[in-house]
Amino acid sequence: MDLGLFKNLSNAKILVVGDVMLDRYWHGDSGRISPEAPVPIVKVSKFEDKAGGAANVAKNIARLDGKVGLLGLIGEDESGQILENILAEERIDSQLVSVCELPTISKMRVISRHQQVVRLDLEEMFTEQHSQLLLNRLQLVVDDYDFVLFSDYNKGSLSLIQQMITLAKNAGKTVLIDPKSADLNLYRGADYITPNLNEFKLAGGKTGSEQSLTDSARALIKDAGVAAMLLTRSEQGMSLISADEKHDFSAQQLEVSDVTGAGDTVIATLAVMLGAGMQPKDAVEIANLAAGIAVSKLGAATVSPEELSRKLGQYLQKTGEHYQTPFDDVLKHIEFAKQNGETIVFTNGCFDILHAGHVRYLAQAKARGDRLVVGLNNDESITRLKGPERPINPLDERAMVLSALASVDWVIPFGAVEENDTPAKLIELISPDILVKGGDYTVEQIAGAEHVLRHGGKVEVLEFLNGCSTSKVISKIKA
Repeated sequence: MDLGLFKNLSNAKILVVGDVMLDRYWHGDSGRISPEAPVPIVKVSKFEDKAGGAANVAKNIARLDGKVGLLGLIGEDESGQILENILAEERIDSQLVSVCELPTISKMRVISRHQQVVRLDLEEMFTEQHSQLLLNRLQLVVDDYDFVLFSDYNKGSLSLIQQMITLAKNAGKTVLIDPKSADLNLYRGADYITPNLNEFKLAGGKTGSEQSLTDSARALIKDAGVAAMLLTRSEQGMSLISADEKHDFSAQQLEVSDVTGAGDTVIATLAVMLGAGMQPKDAVEIANLAAGIAVSKLGAATVSPEELSRKLGQYLQKTGEHYQTPFDDVLKHIEFAKQNGETIVFTNGCFDILHAGHVRYLAQAKARGDRLVVGLNNDESITRLKGPERPINPLDERAMVLSALASVDWVIPFGAVEENDTPAKLIELISPDILVKGGDYTVEQIAGAEHVLRHGGKVEVLEFLNGCSTSKVISKIKA
C-alpha cells in the first residue's frame, strides 16, 4: 500500500447526488411524567443541527480533504436554510435545488439521559418532476468532477437515477452508489455499489455460506450490470466482490458505540481514496479502517486523515511511512474540531531530541482538552535561540517523531506562518481554548497568552520532568 497517496487526498473531486436531510437533536433531562399522558417531560437545554443523508456523505468527504460538491432537493423553508448554512461552514460546494411545495427532509430526535425518547420525521416523497430538476443540474456540473456518488435514501430525489448514471458514465466519470432499492437493476452501469447485509438479502443475496454469498453477489452484479460490490457485513467486516475477484476485510472495531452513519463513512472514504489514486483493494482497506473509527464514536461521526493515518500505522506495523498533514489542511481540521465542540490545546517548543520529559509533558498537555496542537520552532529559529550547532535533528524529522505520539494531533512549524522565534502569530491564527507552556514562566511571559485570555481561553504552566533536558542528553552523548 502506497501511503504517499495520502498526500493526494485533495485531488479527489467528488460530486454527491442524493437525498439530503437536516438532522436535529434536542437534548434535555427528563425527571417526571406528563400529567396529560404517560410520557416523559423533557426539559430541553441544548439544540444541535447536523447535515444528514447525502449531506452527511459530503461532509465525510470534506473532512477527509476531498473536493466535494453536493446536489439535492430542499424546501423553501427554515430547515433548508439551516442546512445550507451548515454546508457552507463545512466548505462543501452545495447546489441544492429548492422546491416550494415540499418541505426539507428533517428528522428531529429528542434525547434524554443518552437515550432517544422520540424521533419526529418531516418529509414528503419527491416526484420524478423534482428529480428532473436534479438531472438538469447534474448535466451542468458533471464535467467539474471525476467521481459521481449517488446516496439513495429512497426519498424520491433519485427517481431518475438510471438517467443520471448514464449521464455520468457518458461523461467518463466513476460512479459509486449507496443503494436503497432492492432492485439493483436501477443502478445499471455503476462501478461500485455498497449495500449492507440487510439490503443485500432484500436484493436476493444469499448468506447461508461464504460460497453462496460470493456466488449470489456475483450473480446480482452481473444481472444488474454493475462492475463491483462492496458488501458491508457489520461484525464480519466487509467484502469487495467483482466477477473474478473477492477480497475480505475483518472488522476493525470490536466494541461498537454507534453504527449511525457508518455506511456514509465507508462510501465517502472509498471515493476519496480512489480519487487519491489508490487501487480498489487498498481503497477498501482504508474504508474498512475508517468504518472502525466511525463506529467507535457516538452519532453520525466523521474521520480525519490523521486518525486514519494513525490507525493505518497500527494496522500495518511494517512501515516507517507517516502522513504529515499540509499546513492549510491542519487549520481546516482544527476548525472542524471546534465545530464539533472539541477543546483545542496548544503548546510549543523546539523538541530537538525527544526524551521522557517531553513525552510526559505532551501527555499532560493533551489531558487538558480533546485535541493537542504543537507549534514547532523551525530550524533557523532554533539556531538563533540555541546556537550554531543546533538543531541536531531537522524540522521534518522532528515533526515526524512528534506527530507519531498518541498525545499529539497536529504539528505546525512557526515558519509556516512567518519567520518568528515565538508562536504568537500562530496562536492568534488558531485561537486555542487552552494554552500550555512548560517551565518557570509566569502567564505574562508566555507568548500568545494575552490573545487566549482575551478570547475567553485559559493559560496553564506545567512543570518539566526533573533531570530531563535536550542539553543534558547532548552533553551525555558528547561525554
